[in-house]
Amino acid sequence: MKTSAELFRLIKSLSKSEKRYFKLISSLQSGEKNYIKLFDVIDKQEEYDEEEIKTIFKKETFIKHLPSEKNHLYGLILKGLRGFHADKSAASIIQEQLRNIELLYDKALYVECAKIVRKAKKIAYDYEKFYFLLDLIDWEKSLTEEEILRGDFKKDLNLLIKEEEECTEKLRNIAEYQKLYSKLNYAFRKGADYRNKEERKIVDEIAKHPLIIGKRTAMSTKAATACYSIKALCAKRDGNTKLPLENFSKVVTIMENNPFIMQELPKRYIKALNGMMIEYTAMGDWDNCSKYIKKMKDLRDRKGFSNMDVQLKLFIFSSNGELVRNLYLGNYKSSINKLIPEILERVEEFGGKVNKEANLLFNYNISATYFGVGDMKMALKYINYVLNSAETGLREDIFSFARLINLIIHYELGNYDLLNYTIKSTKRYITKNQRNYNFENTFLAGIKKLNKVNDPDELRKTFIKFKKDIVGPYKEIGRDYFGFITWIDSKIQQRPYVELVKEQSRQLV
Repeated sequence: MKTSAELFRLIKSLSKSEKRYFKLISSLQSGEKNYIKLFDVIDKQEEYDEEEIKTIFKKETFIKHLPSEKNHLYGLILKGLRGFHADKSAASIIQEQLRNIELLYDKALYVECAKIVRKAKKIAYDYEKFYFLLDLIDWEKSLTEEEILRGDFKKDLNLLIKEEEECTEKLRNIAEYQKLYSKLNYAFRKGADYRNKEERKIVDEIAKHPLIIGKRTAMSTKAATACYSIKALCAKRDGNTKLPLENFSKVVTIMENNPFIMQELPKRYIKALNGMMIEYTAMGDWDNCSKYIKKMKDLRDRKGFSNMDVQLKLFIFSSNGELVRNLYLGNYKSSINKLIPEILERVEEFGGKVNKEANLLFNYNISATYFGVGDMKMALKYINYVLNSAETGLREDIFSFARLINLIIHYELGNYDLLNYTIKSTKRYITKNQRNYNFENTFLAGIKKLNKVNDPDELRKTFIKFKKDIVGPYKEIGRDYFGFITWIDSKIQQRPYVELVKEQSRQLV
């Protein structure tokens, strides 16, 4: 039995067009339609309230077996969705054609059957649906055998067997790339900065895999996009911007030259655009950074990108990209006045569908934005959202750096007594979670010393020493996750943090 929450979420996920279609096909059915009454009541609810439903329908007979009515409604909605989207994806079109092929074959209408097989095969090849191709080739073999029995020897079964073998190999090839991508994604999620030896080893092994370093190892367009995506992510481990940009660009080019594959793998295309945006941000190429943010936003109304899952990715990547760009440029007020309210409003509109990692990054970057304008109370509010959502395996690098930013915020707020306790708890956290890398340890030692100094001249010297300890081996880390070094410089030079950020953004260009 489907839970009430599942039914409520399904109804709330429907678009106006989907609801209209469901009502239309329901109106064509005869008999009592209790499920429509139930649908309408649930659709109007802001939160699922079963007691309200029971009260509204207390005089109706069907309310006595409400669980079965909910199950029935759930199944009918899914059936309606299948009908509504039947001509919107290659998979659904081919599945429908396979049903038609079976019906015609059973009626011995072999000529008509063969015609549909040919049409379906073209779609399967255009979209590289190799698993469906295996089914279609199987039908083609059956039709060929029927032709042979009738004395028609025009088709060669050996050619079909060879075609079947090629499809199987391409499926295996795609599966191997997918396995490599999943392993790489795991390493990235564990520690995006690749300082953990275990994750670093995984990335290095993938980067040297024969399918990645070999030439012409990808046996299909889909496999090629996976290969270049993996190459781009592996190249990021050394802080290289040229190679990731080059490989993400290849993914984008392949997709744009193969619209069927782009429509089939929209999220891979979006991730490549996002990857390019990130690299241009790191390079300080603000024009290209803005170009790719806009490119993602423009996809919202494009065919093949209308699914909620894809819309979420477009919103998350483009919005976070804007937030980060503004952080680098020091455009904090622009984010606070317009961008952040828009993000928070859309997160609310998506109704809990924005994933935990996206919410984590939004709150992390919003905190950094308020820090930039010196609003430490708001910065603390959003960094606390990050710290309170800590979850094993979810961007452990972000949780670690959020704890360091938390220390800076408390220092700025003058919470010196609390800071001593927080430094100790942060030390315990990074040790327990094996995040006690040199940067984190050096930072903790530095801020601990700051908390003990009251004399202004001595404080400046302590900041100078703090910077010297960090800048050498940890300059990249001290910039990429937060303006740690910029904050120290603002204290040494007695200048506003935002002023230094804007200076640095001009130097990056």
